[in-house]
Amino acid sequence: MPIAHAQRMQPATTDRLTLLLESTGEGIFGIDMDGRCTFVNRAAAQMVGLRTEMVLGRNMHELIHHSHADGRHYPECDCPIFNAFRRGLPCRIDGEVLWRADGSCFPAEYSSYPVIENGRVQGAVVTFVDITERKHAEELLKRTNDELESRVAERTRQLQDLANHLETVREDERKRIAREIHDELGSLLVALKMDTHWLGKRVAEQPALVAKCQSMGRLIDTAVDNVGRIITDLRPSILDHQGLWAALEWHAQEFIESSELDATLQVHVAAGVPPPEGGLAIAVFRIFQEMLSNVARHAHARSVRLRITVDDPPDPVLYIDVRDDGVGAAPAALADPHSFGVIGMRERAGHFGGRLTIDSAPGQGTRVRLVMPLMK
Repeated sequence: MPIAHAQRMQPATTDRLTLLLESTGEGIFGIDMDGRCTFVNRAAAQMVGLRTEMVLGRNMHELIHHSHADGRHYPECDCPIFNAFRRGLPCRIDGEVLWRADGSCFPAEYSSYPVIENGRVQGAVVTFVDITERKHAEELLKRTNDELESRVAERTRQLQDLANHLETVREDERKRIAREIHDELGSLLVALKMDTHWLGKRVAEQPALVAKCQSMGRLIDTAVDNVGRIITDLRPSILDHQGLWAALEWHAQEFIESSELDATLQVHVAAGVPPPEGGLAIAVFRIFQEMLSNVARHAHARSVRLRITVDDPPDPVLYIDVRDDGVGAAPAALADPHSFGVIGMRERAGHFGGRLTIDSAPGQGTRVRLVMPLMK
């Protein structure tokens, strides 16, 4: 008979229990207070590769639970199955293996619960299933997810590289246009100004023509100022001629004068730190422009505090901190995928290994901080 049970049970009850145990696909066995098998169903015996009579009376930990998956010894005192009756701790485990008679193991999910009669623990009943297929499916799903994440990461990197390439092309085009405007249109306006001055001298005796020449001269002066502003917006010459540190301080001063806010500016560059050039310099300058532009357009602030710091070599880092006391913004607004200004700043910073953080809340102002390592 494949099932050994307590002698006190009636034959009909024993038959029904035997039928129930034998008909289930889960492995089921019972153990006494010494850990020896008191009953086992066919499914359990088949999963461990033994006949029923070869399992009965055996210490189940020594038989099927003696080692971890990596071969390390599994002390009986740590066995969750035995703890069900030794410590009264039922368990459900799905991260261990059980061992077959041929020395192979399989991942299993098992449960162990104490058996209590007349208020005393008599042993435990254990159910287990072979979850090899489930583990294979989980591993396949994990590999698929890892591969998908890898593809997404690679695609993201390609898009970031493309975006940065386009930004470089755009900056080069701005520089070219600014140079052409300066060289061509600037020269024409200067020549036109000189011609107007020349003409004014020769019509000195005709007040109406003199007034017209003076009006034309003022319009030309306005055009020269506008052309200069456009050139600066396209590519500030100070960035190319005097470097990033001078360009940042100049732009901050321009903002303070034009915004009419209560503003303070602190600039400290450690000795011996040259300004970065190329794409990094452009990225930092454009981020700073966007910071101040956001204050001017959205903050509705009364005051702003600007701080530009470059710490000491050999690993200098640039810190730009802009704080205002304006209306602030909700976190959801800053995380909005359509907040292209914020996204652009973070993308520029991230491409060069920097980090941009924004702390803001409605009615509590905004703090934008850029941390940019300067080592190449």
